[in-house]
Amino acid sequence: MNMFYVLNGQKLKKYFFIAIALVFSIGIIYAERDNITVFAPQQPAAIYSIPTDKKVLALTFDISWGDKRLEPILEVLKEKEVKSATFFVSSVWSQSHPELVKKIQDEGYEIGSHGHKHDFYSKMSDDEIRKQIRTAHTIISDITGEQPNLIRMPNGDFDKRVLRIADELQYKVIQWDTDSLDWMKIGTDKIVNRVITRSHPGDIVLLHASDSAQQTHLALPSIIDQLRDRGFDFVTVSQLISGTDSEGNAVEDRKTSIPGNA
Repeated sequence: MNMFYVLNGQKLKKYFFIAIALVFSIGIIYAERDNITVFAPQQPAAIYSIPTDKKVLALTFDISWGDKRLEPILEVLKEKEVKSATFFVSSVWSQSHPELVKKIQDEGYEIGSHGHKHDFYSKMSDDEIRKQIRTAHTIISDITGEQPNLIRMPNGDFDKRVLRIADELQYKVIQWDTDSLDWMKIGTDKIVNRVITRSHPGDIVLLHASDSAQQTHLALPSIIDQLRDRGFDFVTVSQLISGTDSEGNAVEDRKTSIPGNA
């Protein structure tokens, strides 16, 4: 009988030390969790803005339908001598208006993909997401002779799967930090006010050049003038990401991290 209690006492002592070691290990992992995550693979993320101390920002325009609003916008940009901007064009629209796509390109502006079908990609299967991005890539590349590597998802809709698949296809998903709400026809003054009061260094500004954006070309001159008065220079999204200005020169003293939200 005594032997029985001795054996159980030894087992209990053993289990006690195992429990202590386990608790100690968990404590170390918790305390060092920030360092441990450094070694985990970085997940793809959408880009909303770029941290920088320089007063640069990107004006971006989404186009998915219509042919009445783009040219007035291009005229304003030309009149105001804005040499850098980014247009995200849907491939369906591009097929219907290849001459307008070429006009954007001829003016020297950056062209990114706005996908193929204007739908919610997060609701699609993985194969369908790949098909939509690849179809848009082929069509836009055939028209422009250049391969886009930036994409703004239709409706700004994405999830972790969309981000992962876009990354696999060598695309960066571009969102925005300042939304003009121009497509809602809120009025020229309100569009201007939203952009001016929200814009910041490294910002990506969302505007539209589809026919629903009836007030964008009217608000744009004031947006450009007021941003310039505040010391801002305009760059493409790619220039913003790479840290170069509108003339292709390096932007110094900028932080190197790219924020994103999934």
